[in-house]
Amino acid sequence: MTNLVLASTSPFRQALLNKLGLPFITAAPQVDETPLAHETAPQLVSRLAATKAQALGKSYPNHLIIGSDQVCVLMNQITGKPHTEQNACAQLRQASGQSVIFYTGLALYSSSNHQTKTICETFNVHFRHLTDEEIRAYVAREQPLNCAGSFKSEGLGITLFNKLEGRDPNTLIGLPLIALCEMLREAGMDPLLK
Repeated sequence: MTNLVLASTSPFRQALLNKLGLPFITAAPQVDETPLAHETAPQLVSRLAATKAQALGKSYPNHLIIGSDQVCVLMNQITGKPHTEQNACAQLRQASGQSVIFYTGLALYSSSNHQTKTICETFNVHFRHLTDEEIRAYVAREQPLNCAGSFKSEGLGITLFNKLEGRDPNTLIGLPLIALCEMLREAGMDPLLK
């Protein structure tokens, strides 16, 4: 039986966590994700990551619960998931030739001692100048409608960039594995010694 819970049903986060080879279960936390007044992007994702993990504490006693949340910021504005092809194309037009910062909050909550460790990782994406034809072709082929920033860096989205900058490329997909491994080791769960 596993005592690790991923507080997310995102297939992208599940695939990332699978890389560590640890058994885990997933559960969807019921959390209001509305930003608070005057909340910065790092504050928002850190708060939501912790809230998501803690929301499952009563259902999973004696577990380590992983919460994560991500936003993308373009020109000092938080950009959400596009949900439609039209919005995805508009987001990519706006990002063309610009740098976008992704903020990913990560929390590890111990439901046995009610302690939470939370961090915020940043990752910078530098878009090359994109033509409307490239944008439309990309959105039609990859359908990044549920992805912050309107792209999938693990797929064809890589063709949209000049440069990527950050500590951990997994952060861009939604789960900073380097930081998570540090947290898990501190909590007594080393993925190499499982």
